[in-house]
Amino acid sequence: MGSLTAPSRPLAASDPAGGAGTPPPVVHASQKVVTAAIVAGPIVALAILLPCLWGRAVHLSDLVIALVLYLVTGFGITIGFHRLFTHRGFGPHRALKIVLAVLGSMAVEGSVTSWVATHRRHHIYSDQSGDPHSPHRYGDHGAALWRGIAFSHVGWLFVSDASSAARYAPDLLQDRDIQRIDRLFPVLAVGSLAVPFGIGYALSGSLAGALAALLWAGLVRMALLHHVTWSVNSLCHTFGRRSDDTADRSTNLWPLAVVALGDSWHNVHHAHPAWARHGARRGMLDPSAWIIRRFEQLGWASRVRWPSAGAC
Repeated sequence: MGSLTAPSRPLAASDPAGGAGTPPPVVHASQKVVTAAIVAGPIVALAILLPCLWGRAVHLSDLVIALVLYLVTGFGITIGFHRLFTHRGFGPHRALKIVLAVLGSMAVEGSVTSWVATHRRHHIYSDQSGDPHSPHRYGDHGAALWRGIAFSHVGWLFVSDASSAARYAPDLLQDRDIQRIDRLFPVLAVGSLAVPFGIGYALSGSLAGALAALLWAGLVRMALLHHVTWSVNSLCHTFGRRSDDTADRSTNLWPLAVVALGDSWHNVHHAHPAWARHGARRGMLDPSAWIIRRFEQLGWASRVRWPSAGAC
């Protein structure tokens, strides 16, 4: 599939998020509290709930609910936030656009517009000064690299360096559907936990059953999806192999392919950002592309940007 990644130069401080000459925005204490709640909240809640439920075997229904919610919110990120809204890899019917925006928001990784602005900026400055979450920020070896990996995984979420939506996602600011869904993000975030709690109570008829479903299908599912997404930022710019020539350090990392729903073929993606299929080389599993193909066959998606035969 190609050679292992080679060293690159250490990164300078990030470019201003709003453009040249614009100071980075200040992250207020309330914003940091929200970020900390999203990052650490599931883990803290696990520590609280596990003793309460100790001795109660996990039920198959809890795992089934967790898997279903992982898939629908995960595809909301990989198909919706990533391949549709960030890179315009296909054109959806309005109903599909709204559903994908809602499901991606329920992954609780931020609003559609903020997620897209950050990711578009990442592509513009990938592994250079200005990249919001490069693992090569401090260097390429030893402690400096591991510090960079930690930063690119979660540390960047706490830095006063938010990406300007006006600069990086002006199209979404003009989309009334997306702006309505952005305003509903807090409600959708709560709903992402309320749904498994409600299903668990409906199936068991007990508070213990509802809490168990909240634990596995809410908190564990959410935390796992967060760390899988953040692993594409950190691990897929550090470990793995490169099948395509790009100016950055992006890699393809096969162990993440299934749980990342095809988004860990990151080197292929950086070489061809608009492709609706990231796993475009032989043997690359890409569940997100399979779903987009079904959308196309059903007439829900059009103008899909598939790799050309000669490019694969």
